[in-house]
Amino acid sequence: MAAAACVPVRVCHQEIVKFDLEIKAAVQDIRDCPGPLSALTELNAAVKEKFRHLRGRIQELEQMAKEQDKESEKQVLLREVENHKKQMLSNQAAWRKANLACKIAIDNSEKDQLLQGRDSLRQRKTTKESLAESASNITESLMGISRMMSQQVQQSEETVQTLANSSRTILEANEEFKSMSGTIQLGRKLITKYNRRELTDKLLIFLALALFLATVLYILKKRLFPFL
Repeated sequence: MAAAACVPVRVCHQEIVKFDLEIKAAVQDIRDCPGPLSALTELNAAVKEKFRHLRGRIQELEQMAKEQDKESEKQVLLREVENHKKQMLSNQAAWRKANLACKIAIDNSEKDQLLQGRDSLRQRKTTKESLAESASNITESLMGISRMMSQQVQQSEETVQTLANSSRTILEANEEFKSMSGTIQLGRKLITKYNRRELTDKLLIFLALALFLATVLYILKKRLFPFL
């Protein structure tokens, strides 16, 4: 029976092609895998299983080729087996490259996430430092306001003390003025009394002088004019 007409050979060919296409699609999935590593591990396990099936079918096809009666058909099948083996090796190389590219992409993604985490931590740290600085500035402002209020209170106390001292001085001056007013009134009374006494003394002196003059005139009259 011819090799082209052999049903087992045709079925084996179909399965080899099917596994080859599935492996190519799985390799592409690995190349596009965003991670994590667990997902990559699952994809690799599936690809490994497909390679196992593909290798088994190629071995079956090789065994069928060796069992062919005609040398020409045998050589045709062996060349096909060799092509399938080369294609399988090419798929394995693509598989390794896809794994390498995927691992590099995952590593870069993890590094980016780590850097973003560091940036986020740095940003939070910066935010905390900014908040701490703002709180410190607010505290300084409040302390400055407190100091200003304390100075204002101290100045107010000094002003009140000055007003109290001025009030006491005014009260003392008022008391002195009252005392001086009493003294002035007493002096005025004494002066008035003295003036009255002086007027009385003048009147008495005038009366005494008038009496003296009248006496002198009377004596002169008696001496000089006795007949009057």
